[in-house]
Amino acid sequence: MTDPHPPLRTFGRVRSRVIKPRQAALMTSLLPEVSVPEGPFDPRTLAPDAAEIWLEIGFGGGEHMAAQAARRPDILSLGAEPFLNGVASALRHIEEGRLANVRLHAGDARDLMAALPDVCLDRLFILFPDPWPKLRHNKRRLIQPDFVAEAARLLKPGGRLRFATDWADYADQALATLGGSTDLLWLAERSADWTAPPADHVTTRYEEKKLGDCAPIWLEFARR
Repeated sequence: MTDPHPPLRTFGRVRSRVIKPRQAALMTSLLPEVSVPEGPFDPRTLAPDAAEIWLEIGFGGGEHMAAQAARRPDILSLGAEPFLNGVASALRHIEEGRLANVRLHAGDARDLMAALPDVCLDRLFILFPDPWPKLRHNKRRLIQPDFVAEAARLLKPGGRLRFATDWADYADQALATLGGSTDLLWLAERSADWTAPPADHVTTRYEEKKLGDCAPIWLEFARR
């Protein structure tokens, strides 16, 4: 039954330019192989030997997700992205890297999160989500109390959540909302912890465009 009051969409367009032929072919051939199951599932059943389970929400073109998966072949990396051109790009990275430890959800990350069991994630990445910079659109931002509660449900004790944005007021809102959760602990001890990229970060094309109104701000939290 369709939800009469679905949550506000937290992302913009789902497609832009025509997808390149090679990537379009991967949408048909590879995407079904690497897509997460429909309905509730335990990610550990997809990779029983995985040392950790990671989730990246809004992986864009997939550069960060693919690079992290290549660095850590012992982890299972889940990724959610509604922008079809981004999904197609990620498939290219998966194919070129011969990555067997990535699974995708081409849609709203909140649907994927709802399908996952409690305390199943070791890391959660939310890097440069749609900022919805106009005040009247702020309510569409992903980081809201309900979302934070759901993220805390999924993280294992000690599990990490990393948020990054290049919009100053979104950073303020995210810090207030994430920091307001009794389940999460902000790990920053000095200014470099939120102004400098983490040592294991992989820079993406989006970051390089510098579309925001400030330098990137990094917020790292741990599940209590």
